[in-house]
Amino acid sequence: MKVIFSHGLESGPWGSKIKYLASIAIEMGWDVDSIDYSGIRNPDDRVNKLLEYLNQEKQPFLLCGSSMGGYVSVVASKYKKPLALFLMAPALYLPGYREQIFAPNGRVTIIHGVSDDVVPFENSQRFVREHLETELHLIESDHRLNDSLEVVGKVFKHVLENLSQADKN
Repeated sequence: MKVIFSHGLESGPWGSKIKYLASIAIEMGWDVDSIDYSGIRNPDDRVNKLLEYLNQEKQPFLLCGSSMGGYVSVVASKYKKPLALFLMAPALYLPGYREQIFAPNGRVTIIHGVSDDVVPFENSQRFVREHLETELHLIESDHRLNDSLEVVGKVFKHVLENLSQADKN
């Protein structure tokens, strides 16, 4: 099984959050990859890049996205069937983003900081209201979540453990 990371607008494919979460996934026996969206500012162009990548993917996968990468992961999941989605401060319901109605495939877990000044945490609450099966973790943090990596990692590890257990059954 594989974790496929999608980074945010102002970060890169192997930023501190992704490195931290990738180390957890690798320790648990998962393969990992992180798509490089550097220079692609349009979120829907990023969706297309992820879909092209997923067309070649042979393993079952989890999509993990941060900020704009969260939007990219949710939109791509409409067309490809991930095992689950793990979204960190996802850029949902933002002006200028083409998709405003979401149809995710797979179980969705969101972690969002209540002091986020880039993407309001209320946007994640709205997503939960529209997709009742979504698990939402609101934490004391900002948009980057870097001061809460241990908490983010704990939730991420729990998601991977559940998927690994389900794969064994």
